[in-house]
Amino acid sequence: MLTSSPAINTLDEAPGSTAYRPLYTPEQRKRRDASRWTNVQGVLAIVQFFAFAISVALVLRFLITGEGLIAATISIVVKTMLLYTIMVTGGLWEKDVFGVYLLAPAFYWEDVVSFVVLALHTAYLCSLFTTVLEPRQQMFLALTAYATYAVNATQFVLKLRAARLGAKAEDENRARMPAAATHVNASQAGLPVLSASASGPLA
Repeated sequence: MLTSSPAINTLDEAPGSTAYRPLYTPEQRKRRDASRWTNVQGVLAIVQFFAFAISVALVLRFLITGEGLIAATISIVVKTMLLYTIMVTGGLWEKDVFGVYLLAPAFYWEDVVSFVVLALHTAYLCSLFTTVLEPRQQMFLALTAYATYAVNATQFVLKLRAARLGAKAEDENRARMPAAATHVNASQAGLPVLSASASGPLA
């Protein structure tokens, strides 16, 4: 389970700050930056997206024209192999950062949907090698798997965007802490505190 570090709790209590739940604790951010799998995941995610886009075009071409079955099939197999690879490296990344191979609290629902994506891609491979489904049915199964992949990719994009915004808010709160501490210390000491909104000396 993720827990708030003392630094995060202090930030949440700082005057004028907005409480939020960070995606990473400071220790996890350090482990994320140090992990070799962080860059690997970034590269694989981009490669997989382009494989997905090309495969969608090839699958739709086959469904519309009836041509290009082999090309569409190869593209789906390549996309599926990339998915298997990114699931393995993703588990290694989560182990480095969160201490568990999958289903870390920070990415629990993203991982759950990833399992659904993996199951649908695997179902396609089973249908391909067992000829349980006709080619057009296989293509529709692949498109279903791709739809869940698109949902899953959106989950990760939104989560990582929230992490960047959270890190930015954390940095801003840290910058405000010294000024807030000075204000409190001056007030406790009975010293006059200058207000930024004061327009001048009282008459």
